[in-house]
Amino acid sequence: MTLDLNLDAPARAMTTEIVTTISELRTRVAAWRAEGARVGLVPTMGALHEGHLSLVREIGKTAQRVIVSIFVNPTQFAPHEDFDRYPRELERDRAKLGGTPASVIFAPSVGEMYPEGFATKVEVGGPSEGLETDFRPHFFAGVATVVSKLLLAAMPDAAIFGEKDYQQLLVIRRMVRDLGLPIEIAGAAILREADGLAMSSRNAYLKANERVVAGRLNVILAEAIELARDGSEIAGIESDAANGLLRAGFSSVDYVAIRDAESLKRIDRLARPARILAAAKIGNTRLIDNMAL
Repeated sequence: MTLDLNLDAPARAMTTEIVTTISELRTRVAAWRAEGARVGLVPTMGALHEGHLSLVREIGKTAQRVIVSIFVNPTQFAPHEDFDRYPRELERDRAKLGGTPASVIFAPSVGEMYPEGFATKVEVGGPSEGLETDFRPHFFAGVATVVSKLLLAAMPDAAIFGEKDYQQLLVIRRMVRDLGLPIEIAGAAILREADGLAMSSRNAYLKANERVVAGRLNVILAEAIELARDGSEIAGIESDAANGLLRAGFSSVDYVAIRDAESLKRIDRLARPARILAAAKIGNTRLIDNMAL
């Protein structure tokens, strides 16, 4: 079989294929490799928005073949979280990938990813400690397990993740380094709505009045950054920002934290690149965001 590695975007969109098994995916990848193609992977849980599509376009700049995985991973949801109501829109997602460099959608079933008797869990220390783990202790083991399976299924040259899930990005990079996987893990800047709200599939849950409140999250984080740059005390900035979110209408705040950008360790002052990270709820919708200092 001969593959045309110079297919234009519209042609790719018309022929974007959905594969549902690891063996099918590996067959496609083996054929691409035989033609000398560089392969990229964009892991997603579907409900694609412009942020996801930007990742596809970005990795398509250096990869001739791009896999977009769509899998709502049950192991990263706690029983009280939104696994059952998380949007599943495979055909709509397929249509949205039109005009992007996506070559194949990998949409496995839960049984394909976690067959009967599955008993392995991947746990990563270091950057997984604190922040999200304090409130979702199950989360990163679920993410690391499913991402390791996706990487091993596709064995891409590179995979790309958005910086909105910044702690997750660092966890995946740590895992790939520690396991010695020959895969480049790229991060891409957060895409934002007109008012600065970070794009997220969960934004669709927000009611009109909640959406207005959500737009304050990035504003309050930006104000906190200015205070940090002016030399204000870090713990005080974090506390004031959390209180600011509550005053803005958020129902609860899990954390606002300024951390070292590489290790996510606590810092007392700005001496190295840092990151401010936040997680807060409006009603039943939990939003996260972060910004570089």
